[in-house]
Amino acid sequence: MSTTDPKSDPQAEAKLPFLPFALPELGDEEIAEVVDTLRSGWITTGPKARRFEQAFAEFLAEPQIECIAVNSATAGLHLALEALGIGPGDEVITTTHTFTATAEVVRYLGADVKLVDIDPATMNIAIDQIEAAITPRTKAIIPVHYAGLAVDMLTLLDIARKHGLKVVEDAAHALPTTLEKELIGTMGSNATVFSFYANKTMTTGEGGMLVTRDPELAKRARVMRLHGINRDAFDRFTAKVPSWYYEIVAPGFKYNLTDIAAALGLHQLKRLPAFQKRREQIAARYFEALADLPLILPPKAPNEDVHSWHLYVLRLSDAAIAAGVTRDLFIERMFEQGIGCSVHYVPLHQHPYWQELYGLTPEMFPESQKAYERTVTIPLYTAMTDDQVERVIAAVRRSLGF
Repeated sequence: MSTTDPKSDPQAEAKLPFLPFALPELGDEEIAEVVDTLRSGWITTGPKARRFEQAFAEFLAEPQIECIAVNSATAGLHLALEALGIGPGDEVITTTHTFTATAEVVRYLGADVKLVDIDPATMNIAIDQIEAAITPRTKAIIPVHYAGLAVDMLTLLDIARKHGLKVVEDAAHALPTTLEKELIGTMGSNATVFSFYANKTMTTGEGGMLVTRDPELAKRARVMRLHGINRDAFDRFTAKVPSWYYEIVAPGFKYNLTDIAAALGLHQLKRLPAFQKRREQIAARYFEALADLPLILPPKAPNEDVHSWHLYVLRLSDAAIAAGVTRDLFIERMFEQGIGCSVHYVPLHQHPYWQELYGLTPEMFPESQKAYERTVTIPLYTAMTDDQVERVIAAVRRSLGF
């Protein structure tokens, strides 16, 4: 690691190029695969999207799991809930501490969202509050593996089985997270959805993957992924005999992943183990260098499980707040030093739509509200150099007055 002096001149630091909060790492292999796709003449959903689905299934190493590539994790969540029959009059439980996509897909289907607070230790959904949120209308739970730390799925699945509820995991942050040494995506839920957005642990630019062991769910998702057509578009357009005829069997959506995006995914997936190792290295350095500061550092995965470290989320401690360092001031100081930060998340109960729809107030979600007021996500991505990591550390220390 670099030995950058954390008390070096902040003005000199600010003259360095701005360090963004996140940046994808794309190599020559990805570029060559995209070029090959462009030259092939097949740029929409086709052979590479199929290869990507097959490669993802092989990565999960569960023969019964089917993978459906989609153009976003939001699309995958929507498809999963639709295939499970969620509709008007139903309720779906999820956490308030998430991006709106987790909940908005429920509203697409005319169902209602029931929000639950977080466990302050893990920032994941408060498992002990789920049963109190269940009503006769409840049909499903969407747990969110926040920042890449696995939800206690064993307990959550027990609750779901007890009450006859479906479970769709929002695993947008959780590749390749494990629980009890098993990859998220291979647990006992009805479906799991991953994200390949530009800032995720691997990327296709935009994209996602719905995975399930339920063949009927997979069949329905494939039909609804492309306008409710009863045949795969790739099969129709590459058949050796006339195959122009198709039937619309449902009012589907336009959620297919293009071959251009899949070309990126094929090589990003191969690099995922190396990506994960680098993320772990950066997280370890942050833990080492920030341990003496007035911060609550993020929880680590227990029992030698894997935390994906999609996000490294700091929380300002009581001591920092007492010293006058608010979240907003901290972010401003980081920005002045040329370091991009973010906040994960502005919880759903803070947004006008959700507030007005369900009469939500901050007092209903005290742990999420407290976390929101004190949370800062600092840069952690595989393309960061050691010197850039040290630069972030120095900026954090200065922002806190150290």
